[in-house]
Amino acid sequence: MKKCLIATVLSFICFVGFAQSGGNIICRSGFSFEVSKNINWGAGLPVVTEVSPYSSAELAGLKQHDIIDKIDGVDLLGLSLEEIQQLLNPSDKQEIVLNISNLSKTDHSILVSKECKRRNAITEDQLATAFSMLSLENTSERKFICPFKTTVTPNSVGFQQFRTFGFAEIDENNKQLENQINEAIKKELTAKGLAYDSYGPDILISTYYFFDKNPNFRGVNKIVVDKEQNYRYDFTRSEMVKVPFITGSSAESESEFLLQFGFKLVDNIYLPGRVLWECEANELLEENYKIEDYARIHIPLMCMQYPFVKYTRNVQYRVSQRTYNYTGLSYDINRLELVAKVDPNSPAALAGIRTNDIIERIEGNSVNVTAEEATSAYKSFITSTMKFRDPSTRFTDANGFTRCMYWDRFKYTKVADAVKKAKDIAAFSYLFYYAPYINSSGTNAFTFNTRRGKTASEIVIRPTIRTELSVTIE
Repeated sequence: MKKCLIATVLSFICFVGFAQSGGNIICRSGFSFEVSKNINWGAGLPVVTEVSPYSSAELAGLKQHDIIDKIDGVDLLGLSLEEIQQLLNPSDKQEIVLNISNLSKTDHSILVSKECKRRNAITEDQLATAFSMLSLENTSERKFICPFKTTVTPNSVGFQQFRTFGFAEIDENNKQLENQINEAIKKELTAKGLAYDSYGPDILISTYYFFDKNPNFRGVNKIVVDKEQNYRYDFTRSEMVKVPFITGSSAESESEFLLQFGFKLVDNIYLPGRVLWECEANELLEENYKIEDYARIHIPLMCMQYPFVKYTRNVQYRVSQRTYNYTGLSYDINRLELVAKVDPNSPAALAGIRTNDIIERIEGNSVNVTAEEATSAYKSFITSTMKFRDPSTRFTDANGFTRCMYWDRFKYTKVADAVKKAKDIAAFSYLFYYAPYINSSGTNAFTFNTRRGKTASEIVIRPTIRTELSVTIE
């Protein structure tokens, strides 16, 4: 297993991050982007691919797939990646103005603040990821692939021109099902900024679906009977769910059922009948499955490729979930007991903790450990507590670790005892103190023993529980 803490402290590079002041300070804008090569959406301009939860960018209203037209009034079309990054990190100011366009707005300006920290500072969200095996129920990163085929018009037509949508006439014989499907699509497209118009929409949407027994089914391949369970993310339940789909290199003859589901967005204003965008799924199934359940789970996933299409086939998704206790502290990766930063107005700041304070103990557990010691202790804890996990919940995480499992509900007391005895990592279990398998008391508050110079203090902090979710296309 890799050195979790050291790797995690560098995880901010997933977002726009820049070194300054001789490389000791890292600033980020709270979002990631790529320069679009898509002729239908933001060609030659930065398109936002992810926005960091609780960041200035999120608070300013920046969203996935927003096109950034200007930074501080400078047109970005034709600029290189390096030039765009320099504009995002001006040395003389902390705030930048972004002019953005999306499906509902054109040339809309927002103010985003840079977020800066020491290069050696590790935040609580990063620590929660580093110690995720303490609470996989709430904190994990997972990947999955959907066999979607996405087709886009070859014409150079900007999807920004299409502002409204409606639905083609439904099949009265399947009225209830088609209404459910249309409502799910309507929810996703309105969230993207399009307006529903049943009279004269710019886009007309038609759906199609099929489910039946496979006439060529020859039986299950015994070699793969005990294969790992397939999971996909269900936005309506905010969790990964098991699905009965056959994936990988399985032959169609091994599938007892076949399912097809798709919908297309058709031009209804400029060139009526032209298909602008279409997404279709063809699935192999090992048991019966309802079309309405497939639509409920997969329509949000399919719509993630509109208006900015990255892959025409087999879309890979990453789901990052974190729920952790936020106090606002950042720790020095080289000396974990040293406070590298305290967020203004955070629970820790309000309780009186300041930058450069020494945290000697948290809930009686020592913080005076190195990153290497903590990593070694964490690996040992994972191995010794596998017997307290529920094998029926097993999954593989985004890093390829195949033995991820939730805690056995009947062994929570043993888990809590094991956490308390876990040398060199028990202190950071406060990140998940709200969970019964970490703290059975039900009181989500904890004591920090701190030192500032020669003055020692005992400080009780009542944290904020932060829940972060990021579903992105890899």
